[in-house]
Amino acid sequence: MKKDVKYIYKQVEKHHEWFSNSLPMIASENVISPLARDLMLSDFQDRYAEGAPGDRYYQGNIYVDEVEIRVQELAKELFDVKYADVRPISGTVANMAVLMALGGPDKSITSVDVSDGAHISSAVFGAVGMRGMKPKNYPFDVDEMNIKLDETKEMLMEEKPDIALFGQSVFLFPPPLEELQDIFQEIGCHVWYDGAHVLGLIAGGEFQDPMREGVEVMTGSTHKTLPGPQRGILLADPRNEEIKERLFYGVFPGVLSNHHLHTMAALGVTLAEHIEFGQRYARQIIKNAKALGQALYERDFDVLCAHKGFTESHTIAIDVREYGGGETGVEAMEEANMIANKNLLPWDDVDSALEPSGIRLGSQELTRLGMKESHMDEVADFIKRVVIEDEEPQKVKEDVKEFRSDFEGIHYCYKEGMPAHKRFSFLR
Repeated sequence: MKKDVKYIYKQVEKHHEWFSNSLPMIASENVISPLARDLMLSDFQDRYAEGAPGDRYYQGNIYVDEVEIRVQELAKELFDVKYADVRPISGTVANMAVLMALGGPDKSITSVDVSDGAHISSAVFGAVGMRGMKPKNYPFDVDEMNIKLDETKEMLMEEKPDIALFGQSVFLFPPPLEELQDIFQEIGCHVWYDGAHVLGLIAGGEFQDPMREGVEVMTGSTHKTLPGPQRGILLADPRNEEIKERLFYGVFPGVLSNHHLHTMAALGVTLAEHIEFGQRYARQIIKNAKALGQALYERDFDVLCAHKGFTESHTIAIDVREYGGGETGVEAMEEANMIANKNLLPWDDVDSALEPSGIRLGSQELTRLGMKESHMDEVADFIKRVVIEDEEPQKVKEDVKEFRSDFEGIHYCYKEGMPAHKRFSFLR
């Protein structure tokens, strides 16, 4: 009915207005560039392609094939890999494809525990479990927010897993992959890196270079530190043609059919822009994250890993048990137009996911909007006012809106400075 359509349009309009006046700090989000956004509304949205370029199960893919081939080449160039599959429609789907190709009920896998920061897809109740696998978790150093090297070496030698998976959702520091290379080679396991959160940092030459540190396959989502559409990617230097073929078929027909052609085209624009702007962007993301960690630490927040500079990525983690816990904190922040998420910390039980100790913050979208280190002091002040000082959120909200008004445009892209969230007038 017409009134329902108007209602839906109105809610989207409100959402745009809200986010254009907010400070977005969810570590798993970003905003795409104006050029990429244009392609989201193209006729590619309405079409279907199964299989590979030149070998489709549908007609009408002449130009789709050309785009997909170019996007593949851009991905291989950006990440300096031999093989890139740009068909996965999310990071978790990319993970499922790897599990379809390399995993199974008769295979073993090691990974970081969810409470220590891993993504749910690596858990027994996620994609790993769906393949009938029971992960063994690496020994984890809570103070360092990283795996314990010596104990992990011993564990890998004892377990001899078929797959050694590394990657986290609270991803503060690079895991010691180089130091584990000898173990990987001795075991002969597949080494898989879930780089969803740090993909843009890796592509920008920051954080670490997994594919040169013993990793065979890297997956990720393309909308976090890589500021593209909500989508996934699979990158690899397969050890042989058999593995390459298994990875290919793990994607299709393994875990998807059509692969959302409009977002694939938008991903191509993102990759091209990141080749040109990614290094500057990645460096500023990390500078801002460190600055935000320091600013919050100086305002009496218990920011994890202060002795290590808080982070080497876009993410910082804060223990807010003293102030009511993560859920209370992010709800107060949201009322003040600061968008973040509650998060498990290593001492939390997985069952407490809805009421965890922590708040996770990401600097990548604030950076995309043009903010620098000096602006992180003001952001930290806003957070302190609602979380520690318990100030009325509506009052802080007005100050946040005024502060955000200086940051309307998107940076590190070709049409730099264009608004991130246009004031859409759907209803006339």
